[in-house]
Amino acid sequence: MRRSLVLTAVLTATLPFGLLLALTAFAQDDAKAAMQEKLAEVKASQAQNKKNMATYTWQEQDTISLKGEVKKVEKFQVHVGPDGKPVKAPLDAPAAAAAPSGGGGRGGRLKEHVVEKKKEEFADYGHQIAALAQEYAKPDPEKLQQAAQAGNVKMGAGKMPDEVALTVTSYLKPNDTMTIAFNKNEKAIQNVQIASYLDDPKDAVRVMIQFAKLPDGTNHVASMVIDGVSKQLNVAVQNSNYNKM
Repeated sequence: MRRSLVLTAVLTATLPFGLLLALTAFAQDDAKAAMQEKLAEVKASQAQNKKNMATYTWQEQDTISLKGEVKKVEKFQVHVGPDGKPVKAPLDAPAAAAAPSGGGGRGGRLKEHVVEKKKEEFADYGHQIAALAQEYAKPDPEKLQQAAQAGNVKMGAGKMPDEVALTVTSYLKPNDTMTIAFNKNEKAIQNVQIASYLDDPKDAVRVMIQFAKLPDGTNHVASMVIDGVSKQLNVAVQNSNYNKM
């Protein structure tokens, strides 16, 4: 690092200013071209995976927890609809209506009603943040290109030697951040990290998405961990049992 700084200082001191500007411009152009190349690979990968996923059905399990305590577990059979969005059919048997507790009186029934209402509110919130996460789970090629044209995409080194990290800002909402770890050799997304929010930036949502490959090479969302920060509510999503339709 120190040698690099010394070399930069020497070049700055010895090269003509015009040549230095030209070299800087060339370096920026090379970096931009490299980013566009990787962005094109991500877009091509996503387009192929979108086509492949339309031929599959799979199972999804959503575990909703509040302050670390599991509140609800839901299971669905899923496939991709004509509009490209997931269509989910519940696999759980409908819950039986709870029998009135004896001796509770009006106060007891009111308390049960309040508790049930709270459960519904947290379940609804869990569904909202899960739906938001789904919008980031499959990066849209057109939105990525728009972000690049707006100067909102930066490329850096990934955590693994064979990865690059594409950081996209204001992808879906103003000032959100999505970082895509892309495997250069496999031409596939490894994981996606998102910092976003619902309607208000104060209602922060953090998402970690892990991808995996099916036997035919289709890259799919294997799991998601979604944190609704303000309500300390977590949704863990697991996808499994993929079968051709």
